[in-house]
Amino acid sequence: MTAPAKQLPLVVIRPEPGNHATCTAAHERGIEALAFPLFTIEPLAWHPPHSSFDAILAGSANVFRHGGAALDALKAVPVIAVGETTAAAARAAGFTIRQIGEGGLQPVVATLPPGRYIRIAGEDRVELAPPAGVRIETLVAYAARRSPFPRALAHVLGSGAVVLLHSGEAARHFVTECERLGISKQSLYLACLAPRIAMMAGEGWAGVATASARTDAMLLELAIGMCQKV
Repeated sequence: MTAPAKQLPLVVIRPEPGNHATCTAAHERGIEALAFPLFTIEPLAWHPPHSSFDAILAGSANVFRHGGAALDALKAVPVIAVGETTAAAARAAGFTIRQIGEGGLQPVVATLPPGRYIRIAGEDRVELAPPAGVRIETLVAYAARRSPFPRALAHVLGSGAVVLLHSGEAARHFVTECERLGISKQSLYLACLAPRIAMMAGEGWAGVATASARTDAMLLELAIGMCQKV
């Protein structure tokens, strides 16, 4: 009797604590998930402006995990958060939630009424195109510091894997490291959170797919399906 083909492992490179959460969810679904966080979130010094705002725009929970004491001056400003994870981090930091959106900040911004908003973000971020009457001031509160591939990750990738890419910066770094180490793209499958991330990853991979909705749950669902089909 022929033994069933072994599924490709799922490689998770996002920073903590998201890495652990993703791997745990994958393990609960019976998928081998390997944690290789290639980014560390580093708080940066920033100062809130002495202005009034209608809302805070937050596209990541890292805003509230790493925003530091400077956030205290904005506690009275309601938060428009992308995703329930970001909203939960905002609540835990003592903020009130005005709205929870999905699919990134741009779809949320496109529906904003005229007003003045403050966006607290990381160094790597998508530029926004606000509608008429919407003014956005952006402040950078944290940065994702990259790490090279550890030897164990290079070994795993050499045998084939499905890799989760949560950001454009993750795509750029992953491509650069594969090229630096001479790791073949032809046995690697990429599951991307958004079309922009897939575009930044480029061509030459065994397969590239994009989640049907920009949520962690849908990205993991996509990746699990890729592991099982391959």
